[in-house]
Amino acid sequence: MTFTFLRMAVVAAGMAGVALMTAAPVHAQQQFVNVLTGGTSGVYYPMGVALSQIYGKALPNAKISVQATKASAENLNLLQAGRGEIAFTLGDSLSDAWKGDEEAGFKAPLKKLRTVAAIYPNYIQIVASADSGIKTLADLKGKRISVGAPKSGTELNARAILKAAGLSYKDFAKVEYLPFGESVELMKNRQLDVTLQSAGLGVSALRDLSTAVKIVVIPVPPEVVAKVGDPAYLVSTIPAKTYEGQTTDVPTAAIQNFLVTHEGVPADVVYTMTKSMFDNLDQLLAAHASAKAIKKETAAKNPPVPLHPGAEKYYREAGLIK
Repeated sequence: MTFTFLRMAVVAAGMAGVALMTAAPVHAQQQFVNVLTGGTSGVYYPMGVALSQIYGKALPNAKISVQATKASAENLNLLQAGRGEIAFTLGDSLSDAWKGDEEAGFKAPLKKLRTVAAIYPNYIQIVASADSGIKTLADLKGKRISVGAPKSGTELNARAILKAAGLSYKDFAKVEYLPFGESVELMKNRQLDVTLQSAGLGVSALRDLSTAVKIVVIPVPPEVVAKVGDPAYLVSTIPAKTYEGQTTDVPTAAIQNFLVTHEGVPADVVYTMTKSMFDNLDQLLAAHASAKAIKKETAAKNPPVPLHPGAEKYYREAGLIK
């Protein structure tokens, strides 16, 4: 009986071991949702923080985090590498990533990317100190400018707009590749004349600048927008009083922003993220006024890369796509 008892004990221990081995992968597969944003003084970051709070309630068993980044190009490369689950990006960067445009920061086509939603537009906002004497794009020649972090969405937008205006980086006395907040600090200290920022209207860095020094918002005429030659660039307007001292509407270009994910994120997770965002748009609006432009009716129209199946399921259920 002793031998029988021992054998039963060994078998029981073995079964327990198998049970533990079986349970281990379940624990290892905890869902992580890393929200890839941009610089902390831009729009992506506060909106990303608000999204993370929405996801935290909608996905109570997931570990949610927010990462400040250099924005579009870095976000898309991180998604392709599986180092994030959802990210903000500009539409032109997303198209470049899908095609694998090396000049834009993509060494190969990023075919794992999937669209979640078109959200709000970025506006090209070229803001000079009044003391610089800059009033037009032609006046930028020989001045000191910041064009955003290297190969960020802003910097790629800067290249496109400046080229369409007949300018290159060689035409400037100094070119800095800095995030929004750092650009503004240099302008306050009179170390820069102008900053180009691609962001939602009322971006905090430019609000800060406009209250510290007198500014001029430089027009980007419709004919310059047309010369970019990219359908992602739309003729638009920065409304009067967006910034302190800006008394008139200013023409500019706008580029659609997107939320994107990658094919490895489970469909049910992306479905929940998509639905919870549209169910809680008031929280995004509280984070930044740019969220006013987010509409589920237009979120799935003409995505530069295919929709993720989880997002597609939401739009089908909502009757927004057939």
